[in-house]
Amino acid sequence: MEYKRHPENVLNDIISVIFIYPMIVPLVVFDFFLEIYHNACFRLYGIPLIERSKYVRVDRHKLSYLNPLEKVNCAYCGYANGLLNYAVKIAGETEVYWCGIKHQANNGFVEPAHQKNFIKYGDEVAYRNFGPRRRFRIWRGKDAKVCAIIKD
Repeated sequence: MEYKRHPENVLNDIISVIFIYPMIVPLVVFDFFLEIYHNACFRLYGIPLIERSKYVRVDRHKLSYLNPLEKVNCAYCGYANGLLNYAVKIAGETEVYWCGIKHQANNGFVEPAHQKNFIKYGDEVAYRNFGPRRRFRIWRGKDAKVCAIIKD
């Protein structure tokens, strides 16, 4: 609610609305495809589904002391921020399933919490020793369209 401390910025606040509210369209489209991905792929991977209600909460618009515009703003922020938080959780669980290698450390990079148990960047030994010891190589015959996976 920092805007309340800066009444001199009211014109800037009004102008910013033309950038904020149109974002609802890509957010709703993103939400639709995120749910398709989440429900299809997590079931295929055997990953438990993430409970949307733990991340997306739209309830502040019910507060009687808010004016109508504040109620709309609160509903929008609850949805937008909750959806993005939910998406981060889904993306994190996907990364845990598929990757498991930390990013290269550098100053200023904020490591996501879900990467705390990932293999250290550049640790090939840990990577090679992770999980079942199966290595595969691709063999291509004379016809580049024909491929076979051969177990080493």
